[in-house]
Amino acid sequence: MLATLPIAASESSGGSFLVQPGIGLMVWTLIVFGVSLLLLWRLAFPAISEALEKRQKLIEESIDSAQRTKTEAEDLLTEYRERLKEARAQAEEIVTRARKAGETHERESLEAAKVSREELLAQTRRDIEAETRRAIQEIRREVADLTVAATERVTRKTLNEDDQRRLVEEALSELDFTALGERR
Repeated sequence: MLATLPIAASESSGGSFLVQPGIGLMVWTLIVFGVSLLLLWRLAFPAISEALEKRQKLIEESIDSAQRTKTEAEDLLTEYRERLKEARAQAEEIVTRARKAGETHERESLEAAKVSREELLAQTRRDIEAETRRAIQEIRREVADLTVAATERVTRKTLNEDDQRRLVEEALSELDFTALGERR
């Protein structure tokens, strides 16, 4: 019953000892808390603070590195796009030059063919004219020979050279050789 007495006495005074703190206990609790805080402040907090600072620096460096990498990637992408534009422009220029060269070559070929055709036609005309003159000369000789032969038969005598020439000139003047040259 004695053991129950202090519990009963304390309960009769207003409640449990945990609810009513004692001053001594409170002072010792504050002293232990202060010493613990002091020890933590001197020993643990600097190490924790240093670890947090290292972690912060590491994170900041990682962020800076990521920013540099991102900037470099953006620069490379911009450079790549510029080079791609230049390559496309060069390709278009090459195609344009090739097209122009093809058109120029075609035009020059057509002009060369036209010139060649004109030269061939002119040469053919010259050949035809030369052949026509040669044929006319041959016809004149034959006509002259036939005229001389016909005259000899008619007159039954041989003409001298002046008479032959006169008769040939008269016969030739009666013939129209210009009509032969125009028939081409």
